[in-house]
Amino acid sequence: MQQQYNIIFLYTEIAPYFLACCNKLAEDYNVSIHIIRYPVNNEAPFVFSSQQKINLYNRKDHQLNSLFSLIEKLNPSVIICSGWIDKDYLSICKKYYKKTPTILTLDTHWRGNLKQYVASFLSPFILKNKFSHAWVPGAIQKKYAKKLGFKEAEITLGFYSCDIEHFKSIRNKIVVQKKQSFPKRFIFVGRYYGFKGVDKLWQAFIELQNENPNEWELWCLGTGNLQPVQHPKIKHCGFVQPENFLAYAQQAGVFVMPSLFEPWGVVLHEFAAMGFPLLASDKVGAIECFLEGNKNGFVFKAGDVNSLKEKMKEMMQLPTEQLNLMGEYSYLLAQKLTPKMWADNLMKLI
Repeated sequence: MQQQYNIIFLYTEIAPYFLACCNKLAEDYNVSIHIIRYPVNNEAPFVFSSQQKINLYNRKDHQLNSLFSLIEKLNPSVIICSGWIDKDYLSICKKYYKKTPTILTLDTHWRGNLKQYVASFLSPFILKNKFSHAWVPGAIQKKYAKKLGFKEAEITLGFYSCDIEHFKSIRNKIVVQKKQSFPKRFIFVGRYYGFKGVDKLWQAFIELQNENPNEWELWCLGTGNLQPVQHPKIKHCGFVQPENFLAYAQQAGVFVMPSLFEPWGVVLHEFAAMGFPLLASDKVGAIECFLEGNKNGFVFKAGDVNSLKEKMKEMMQLPTEQLNLMGEYSYLLAQKLTPKMWADNLMKLI
């Protein structure tokens, strides 16, 4: 009889794309998945359906002693910990270090500031005595993991993947329609916070309309603490569950991600998988995989309204055929990471 593996995730906030990866893991391998997670974020109130092979536990229901008891009962084959902010999670990993794989996940960029150099210096005493491996989204996080003392063989890429099949199905429903009539609408999906750059996007779009009025619109999906700017060609749609994206995707043309800082940004992967041309700031981590300048979109300088305006204007002036070709290339790039690859990578670590 094939051995069953018990996979433990010590997590913060879960999202649908993470559960899609876990579902693929459960589908392809003989595993039992257990996720200890924080409450859902009020600005991103995802609704999760029950998962047959995935067990969810509320972090707020457990103190350190009950966490120890729960993990011991589950008899882990591997423990994956989301960052190092939760001290109790670190205590769990320290207990199982060298007994079972203990994997640190991090999406922080290496910036070479004083705080990160201190973390690198202290890592042997606070991280490398608790974690055998690091699992990161891309190259810029890999650099940080190396600074923290993880060797090449101890680092795995591809920690984030969108639900590729879901967004592929949306793409298949809208691709023919867009070849016939490409929607002249930019779309933003994210929280209404300053660091998301959405206020810069509103400013850039309004200035473009004032300078050269045209038929393009801007649709924004999200909520947050920024007051939505009012403009006849800007539509605020509120928070939208991923399963309801089709209604918006079929009416929008170009995805914009203006973040001032974005460790990765799975939503860029999602819109690439739906076959969208992309506009993203140079601070979005996921551009290393899913955006190739002039091939499927443009990169602009984060926080620079003029840079954003320039690239939006350039996109608006492209012919329909070119916009659709960009979307096709986005779709191809989206295949670089899938839940299957994610599941295979994890099992290689056990």
